[in-house]
Amino acid sequence: MNLDLDQLRTLAAIVDHGSLDGAARVLHVTPSAVSQRLRALESATGQVLLVRSRPVRPTPAGSALVRTARQVDLLLADTTEELTGTAAVPARPVLAVAIGGDSLSWALPALAAVADVAALHVRREDETRTGALLREGSVVAAVTTEGRPVAGCRAVRLGAMRYRPVAAPSVAERFFPDGVTAAALARAPVVAFDYADDLQHAYVRRHGRELDPPSHQVPSSADFLAAIVLGMGWGMVPDLQSAPHLGSGALVELDPAGPVDVVLHWQRWALRIASLDALTDAVRSAAGRHLV
Repeated sequence: MNLDLDQLRTLAAIVDHGSLDGAARVLHVTPSAVSQRLRALESATGQVLLVRSRPVRPTPAGSALVRTARQVDLLLADTTEELTGTAAVPARPVLAVAIGGDSLSWALPALAAVADVAALHVRREDETRTGALLREGSVVAAVTTEGRPVAGCRAVRLGAMRYRPVAAPSVAERFFPDGVTAAALARAPVVAFDYADDLQHAYVRRHGRELDPPSHQVPSSADFLAAIVLGMGWGMVPDLQSAPHLGSGALVELDPAGPVDVVLHWQRWALRIASLDALTDAVRSAAGRHLV
């Protein structure tokens, strides 16, 4: 099967920007030209490549081709640098990575360490969902809870983020005067990141029953922590973020026996690309310093 590189890049642009019109703006061509390239690529592959939703989504075949387009561009950028000795700005590889908001607190210095050799596009996504982004070709690497390598990827264990149940002193005194009990957990308000954040309810389930406490959602790592400090409820907070507040007394630990370790892995495309290798080394080094 002969695949046209411009058509592959057009498909990737459509997926990245959610529509044919969005791809046309970025590629500086007409929407008609984008549509023609897409039709030609679907004809060449004999596959439907996009789900015409808003935004558009790649089909499984489309995901495979988007991944191929990104891999080819990374290889071309890497080869250009090897042949010329420099990474010219137009040839600088784009590394799209998926990292959870909590992990950015330790991973961001690692990203900064390779910012001179690659353009980094960070997608903030819960680590339980970043594997899906690898599968669809949206990112080249991810911090994920998945230990089994995604097809075409290599996986390495990074360590664990340790979360503790914490609350403002006023919340602890009001709702947990006798410590953490099922009755207290049933009525104490809890702060979660979003609907997919199951850490708090997983901790509740440790106490042997399904409870339905009042719940707030604050989908920002910094604001999630601020909401707990302000007394909106209790929540599971990683040690990297809670330590200063526990030290100052702004937060208290509700259950010294209650830490939850979330094991994290680094998955990346198996391609040997210098910029991706450098990013992998930096992330592993940062994880070694900050994770359990």
